[in-house]
Amino acid sequence: MESTGVYWKPIWNILEGSFHLVLANARRVKNVPGRKTDVKDAEWLAKLLRCGLIESNFVPPEDIRD
Repeated sequence: MESTGVYWKPIWNILEGSFHLVLANARRVKNVPGRKTDVKDAEWLAKLLRCGLIESNFVPPEDIRD
């Protein structure tokens, strides 16, 4: 998941207990060659994740976020 604005927060709260989530810093993974689309962006993030090149950002525990 890419940390763009605050749009990731509700999805994170819903999926947090069900999956291992990684929050990617958009500034570090934005090098998508060519014209940027959501599909190309998702493919790029998936490729980086498979290669282990995405460092997860810190997300505070649920009790602190509340």
